Amino acid sequence: MQLAKQIIDVGLSTNDLESMLRFWQEDVGLRFDHVQPIRRGQKQYRHNEQGSVIKLNHHAEPLPEAAPSGYRELIIAREGLQKPRRMADPDGNRVQLVPPGYDGVTQIAVTVAVRSLSEHRRFYGDILGFSEQSWSDGPAFRLGDSFVLLQEDRAATVDPIRQARGWRYITLQISDIDAVHDELRSKGVREGLAPITLGDVARISMILDPDGNWIELSRRASIVGSLS
Repeated sequence: MQLAKQIIDVGLSTNDLESMLRFWQEDVGLRFDHVQPIRRGQKQYRHNEQGSVIKLNHHAEPLPEAAPSGYRELIIAREGLQKPRRMADPDGNRVQLVPPGYDGVTQIAVTVAVRSLSEHRRFYGDILGFSEQSWSDGPAFRLGDSFVLLQEDRAATVDPIRQARGWRYITLQISDIDAVHDELRSKGVREGLAPITLGDVARISMILDPDGNWIELSRRASIVGSLS
């Protein structure tokens, strides 16, 4: 898979907008970019971290109580740090700020708890085509300048729901949504959402990893220049 943007984006959902914005902007130091309406009752507060978009989705209606997804922690390389700093936001989502280069992370990384390392290595390596390297807790996959870090957890959630609190999906920016989506389906990857066009902003689809964690594929006009 060829990325149109050599970094990944990360999405989380909440009902607690004020406290979450304060934490992510003031405690973590993300730079607020803009608000993007998604649908009635949902707005996305988009924040920049070294080119990656951290997407804080605020839902007006109460989100259901649900098991966590496999996405467990966001790791951010931050200049000026001498040692890692672990934090959790008001909803309990884990984030870690680390010195650049710590455990190989130079931009951002997402830790994913998975039931089977072998299945996910095949998924990220053989099917998606990303290169593997090691980190302190297991295998890692380089997605441009970002990393997906795999930790084996036999109790990891199977088929987590997308509309619930916490880390819920990652986003990969690619140029040809339809061709890539169809190719992945032909290789046995499960579909979460067939390709759709969101106005003049983006064309997106969703696929699922072997545990059912959500991965958004996005062709964003502001990155590739058009939606066609």
